Amino acid sequence: MYFLLFYKYVEDMAEARTPYRDGHLAHIQGYVDRQELQLAGVYADPFDGAALLFKVDSKLQVEDFAKNDPYVLNNLVTEWAVREWNIAFGSKINFLL
Repeated sequence: MYFLLFYKYVEDMAEARTPYRDGHLAHIQGYVDRQELQLAGVYADPFDGAALLFKVDSKLQVEDFAKNDPYVLNNLVTEWAVREWNIAFGSKINFLL
């Protein structure tokens, strides 16, 4: 199953993330290594959030990711939401970051 995780960031995210960025990237890497996180990226202009695409068995796995993300734990993410995503067109994603 595919799930999208949406983040909304604090206004000064570009500066605020600096002390937590390495931890955030390490957290992501574990999910990439297990091929659970397929794509991730931040919104551009404005830099106010991010979207992450997971391929996992349960929404709970994505919620666990968010709850343990250093950005969430340190209040850099003001809101987050998980949505199941059904691919209607195109091929299934077969690549990693």
